Amino acid sequence: MSSPEIIEEGAEAAKAPPPKSRKKLILIGAAAGVLLLGGGGGAAFMLSGSSAKAEDAKDAHGGAKDAAASGGHGEAAAGDAGKDAFVDVPAMLVNLRSPDGQARFLKIHFMIVPGDGVAPDGLKDKLPLLLDSFQPFLRELRPEDLSGSAAVFRIKEEMMVRATATLGAGQVKDILIQDLVQQ
Repeated sequence: MSSPEIIEEGAEAAKAPPPKSRKKLILIGAAAGVLLLGGGGGAAFMLSGSSAKAEDAKDAHGGAKDAAASGGHGEAAAGDAGKDAFVDVPAMLVNLRSPDGQARFLKIHFMIVPGDGVAPDGLKDKLPLLLDSFQPFLRELRPEDLSGSAAVFRIKEEMMVRATATLGAGQVKDILIQDLVQQ
């Protein structure tokens, strides 16, 4: 073999692999683009969900302040007291009743709004009784009970019923659910 033949064979060999590697590069680039768009879309979805929660919370708390400013008697004390008017309950973690026997959990973090003329410190002292009344209800929930847009409303209503039964009428004005995570 002469030197020019080796060069020609080397040139042909160098030309042959690029179509396969070019296809691989295109496939890898397309996969990376899909992952990037999917990740960006997922991040946007997650971030938009959290900002919606923040706006809902802002509306709920801002509405009380607006009512207080307009001369609402009951809400003026809560609006003036600020953050001290809420009783922050540590997050509760309970296991859910699952029909298939798999372990399912619910993590719920909420705040309690004391009724008119009720001191938040007095409510904090009765918190163990209140949590004890919530435990059986939360443990009897099934994963299906937590699906849908009305699930949070139903849970809040049942917690309010139990709070009124445990502490008495007018002791708890509202329950604000901060986090509700099912796993």
